[in-house]
Amino acid sequence: MPDRTFVVLGGAGMVGYQVAHRIAVDLRPERIVIVSLGEEEVARAVDDLRALAPPGVEIVGEWGDVFVREEFTRIGRRAMIEDHGNREKAFEDMLGPIDEAYERSRLAGLVAAYRPDVVVDAINTATAISYQDVYTSAIIAERDIEAMLNGSLIPPNVVAEDIETLILSLTIPQLIRHVLILLRALREAGTRMYLKVGTSGTGGMGLDIPFTHSEDRPSARLLTKNACAFAHTGLLFLMARTDGPLVKEIKPSTLIGYSDLGYRTIREKGRVVHRYAARRESLGDHLELRLDPEGFEDEAELQLPVIDTGENGVFTKGEFEVVTALGMMEMITPEEIARQVVREIEGGNTGHDVIAALDGAVLGPTYRAGVLRARAMEEFSAIEDATGTHSVALGQLGPPELSKLLWEAELLRALYGTPTRVLETGPDTIAKDADDLVAERTGLRDTITSLGLPILGPDGATLLRGPFVRIPEVPGQTVVPMTDADRDAWAAKGWVDLRPCNWEKWQERFREMRETRPGRTQRGSAGFAGETSLRDEIEIGSVVAWVVAGEIGGRRVK
Repeated sequence: MPDRTFVVLGGAGMVGYQVAHRIAVDLRPERIVIVSLGEEEVARAVDDLRALAPPGVEIVGEWGDVFVREEFTRIGRRAMIEDHGNREKAFEDMLGPIDEAYERSRLAGLVAAYRPDVVVDAINTATAISYQDVYTSAIIAERDIEAMLNGSLIPPNVVAEDIETLILSLTIPQLIRHVLILLRALREAGTRMYLKVGTSGTGGMGLDIPFTHSEDRPSARLLTKNACAFAHTGLLFLMARTDGPLVKEIKPSTLIGYSDLGYRTIREKGRVVHRYAARRESLGDHLELRLDPEGFEDEAELQLPVIDTGENGVFTKGEFEVVTALGMMEMITPEEIARQVVREIEGGNTGHDVIAALDGAVLGPTYRAGVLRARAMEEFSAIEDATGTHSVALGQLGPPELSKLLWEAELLRALYGTPTRVLETGPDTIAKDADDLVAERTGLRDTITSLGLPILGPDGATLLRGPFVRIPEVPGQTVVPMTDADRDAWAAKGWVDLRPCNWEKWQERFREMRETRPGRTQRGSAGFAGETSLRDEIEIGSVVAWVVAGEIGGRRVK
């Protein structure tokens, strides 16, 4: 089936617009959705693209911030940060339960509304997140705390705002939440491909880069942008190894230019810059960095010949000449990037997909390690037999369900040995046999409970436990209320559960393993899958790996 709907995030920007143009002309889908921050820029991009697109290609525009909840998408970050109630909501979205944040997300809502076949993300995510300036926020918060410790009376609301602003400026929590919400939205929409137009953060230059976004160097903010850019690539690398859409990244590593060139009124941070008549003053023992403009003669709005290079900035001839000079950032054009993007969408091999490059560069599993794994397993078994112990789970490999599943599988292995015998035994009998086993083998029982895994009795009313339990995890509390629903949830999460209902679930798992075993229908190597095609013996690690892949979710796909 051809791709019908494309969503271009950052589609009104310099690169995003050219990507949308090439998609319209070369691929001719039914619909292209241009998503960008500003209403006017989206309207202009939609009008321009409609004039260039072939007949039958619908062009749609959506504007607003895709990194926040729907409620905040059109109010701007400043308005969000300045209001305490809004900051509390932003906290919930960044650090609270992800299910609730997902339901409120502007990005998730857009993906659900349009159900795109392909999403091209041309937003400069690294700049959007890292230039919230955690450094300045940290200095302000530290200044508040120091003043309070020295006895200064600072209004609590001021301190709260400064500290909350600092926390909301943290780069990595925002980036992680963004990627998790994005993946879930793309999965639910059935999106075929997600292609990111990323950034190196420094225009291809190294740590001694001589340029910044107007601040002095060395610029920690610029390097935070670089760190964020490659943290993003790392998360996309993981996303590409997760069941979901194809994931690619094109990462320009040079200055991108240009979108416009002409004689323009100069603006800085959205405000018109004026040309003032200079005045002479004598130097003294202090220097005022800001003076009231009313004390200067305002000659006119400042106008100069400038070139617009998008996220990099608006430059004069001199600035443009130096930044693009040989040995500096040099330059690539937006339309060249767009051609590479479309080739990747079509399935071509451009050689510039960063995720594919990482796949080819990282080290994977080896034959030698597989042989040594088998020998290690044999040695484990020999030591277990010699010492009369069970090397099953310490809890250091999480989540808590993993330890629970391994110990329950070990009980079944010790009792019956094979899935066949487990399936031939009634759940009530398994519950009684398991209860007798933990009563008889005190070493086995006490090992489990000493590691923080309580054992729930067959009646669901008694608990064998050690000094601490891992589940529930309630920071700062040592006593928690418990209902029957709580007990069932905690047992499913991290308790060894001896109730018949749990053994029924294990029997269902063994049946499903047998039904999905490919060896029943194919001969040779095609009939072997490590998790399910073992001989009729309970090998706890292989059995639990199958459960983890299916129930917890997560399987190596590359």
